[in-house]
Amino acid sequence: MRVKRGVVGIKKRKKLHKLTKGFVGGRRNLIRAARETLNKGLAYAFRDRRQKKREYRRLWIARVSAAIRQRGYSYSRFIHSLKTSGVDLDRKVLAEIAITDPEGFTFIAKTVSKS
Repeated sequence: MRVKRGVVGIKKRKKLHKLTKGFVGGRRNLIRAARETLNKGLAYAFRDRRQKKREYRRLWIARVSAAIRQRGYSYSRFIHSLKTSGVDLDRKVLAEIAITDPEGFTFIAKTVSKS
């Protein structure tokens, strides 16, 4: 007897087409190409959710380093003196302060360097 995989197959393909909406050309329509592209895309998304955290941390460090070098200090000594003086500001907040409030950042740098 012949079995027609109508309902299950159509459901799987509809789900695949829904997930590949916006892909270019056959990567959207052709089942094998769409499945391969979708798997790659999901793998990249998983990887890049972690890489995004690294990239932002690198950006904050670069911003804080540039701001602190303008004031005559080195980044590593600045961060060390922050920890030893008990100031609980992370790199994200320091980078934001360095951009939006340069006077406040100078105050933090001078306060920390004295102790």
